[in-house]
Amino acid sequence: MTKRIIGLTGGIATGKTTVANYLASAYNLPILDADIYARDAVSVGSPILSAIAQRYGAEILLPDGNLNRQKLGEIIFTHPDERHWVENLIHPYVGDRFFTAIAESSAPTLVLVIPLLFEAQMTHLVTEIWVVCCSESQQLQRLIHRNHLTKEQAGARIKSQMPITEKVAHADIVLDNSHTLEVLLRQIDAAINKSNEK
Repeated sequence: MTKRIIGLTGGIATGKTTVANYLASAYNLPILDADIYARDAVSVGSPILSAIAQRYGAEILLPDGNLNRQKLGEIIFTHPDERHWVENLIHPYVGDRFFTAIAESSAPTLVLVIPLLFEAQMTHLVTEIWVVCCSESQQLQRLIHRNHLTKEQAGARIKSQMPITEKVAHADIVLDNSHTLEVLLRQIDAAINKSNEK
């Protein structure tokens, strides 16, 4: 039997975590998260963290040796070339981790949460693409509130990703998260059952 592999993506702060948590709790689906693998990629002592420290100096590290994410964010969200350099280190590691996890899983359906599914060219890992979207003004407000960012910082993070309209154009399923939670959950239920009927 072919595995059903849902690639869950969308813009930053559009509600991917809400969708993933619901799929895990309501449908008991295994969730594989790119952000967790990306954190592992820069764990203390990793070759990727060493390369980052070599490029940006010791001040990119916290006193305990961990990556100073805030400082790195300031660099990569204002310098696209630096963002690409960092992503080119991390994306292959994340892709390998997904590939291994998919191969080792016996679950018939898996959910891969990959914020940069298109940008990191990982669409080949999934059998269907779900894009979570909302209006840009909602996205901006949610990001400012969640990450305690200024409007400019939040805007830079949104602009660093592929426009949400492009992601929607490549989606098999579009989940509109611009209304209530109840409306979003109904869309998720419909999406899960729609593919089960095939």
